[in-house]
Amino acid sequence: MAAETDAGELTDGLPRKKFSGKKLVLFVVLPLVLLIGAGAGVYFSGLLDGLLGKEKPAEEGEHAAAEGEHGAEAGKGDAAHAAPIFYDLPDMLVNLNTGNKRPAFLKIKISIQLSKPEDVGAVEHVLPRIIDNFQVYLRELRLEDLRGSAGMYRLRQELLLRITAAAFPVKVKDVLFKEMLVQ
Repeated sequence: MAAETDAGELTDGLPRKKFSGKKLVLFVVLPLVLLIGAGAGVYFSGLLDGLLGKEKPAEEGEHAAAEGEHGAEAGKGDAAHAAPIFYDLPDMLVNLNTGNKRPAFLKIKISIQLSKPEDVGAVEHVLPRIIDNFQVYLRELRLEDLRGSAGMYRLRQELLLRITAAAFPVKVKDVLFKEMLVQ
């Protein structure tokens, strides 16, 4: 009498409540998404490295002991943490492509960052090719190409591309502007 299962309205004398779509999302899906997001954040932040068995990087004092124990494995870590190697290119003065009678000049001092100290000799060996590539590119620049931070970024990327092609086996990490004067 109290339990009518045909219509589904009453079960054991109590009205049956259905989960609406909003309640299902609010009480099931949202907490599940939050737990997955928190777990991913903890994993990628490195807080679980100790629990998952990953090694911590060696400290300064532990590094000498690890070098004796691990030999070649510790040598690979030294290259990643070594001091950066910079090589100063000679100053360059080029006239810019203005398209009118009034000349414009660009004076630039560039330093490049190399990955290994042994690469300095290789860069010096191909230095005329590097300077030639830079001169050809810089002479075709217009004043509008050098305006703003976007212009500087494009110039840096283009010079990095050209020096990487000119000194191919050498790994050039970055091109740094020491001085740049447009007149």
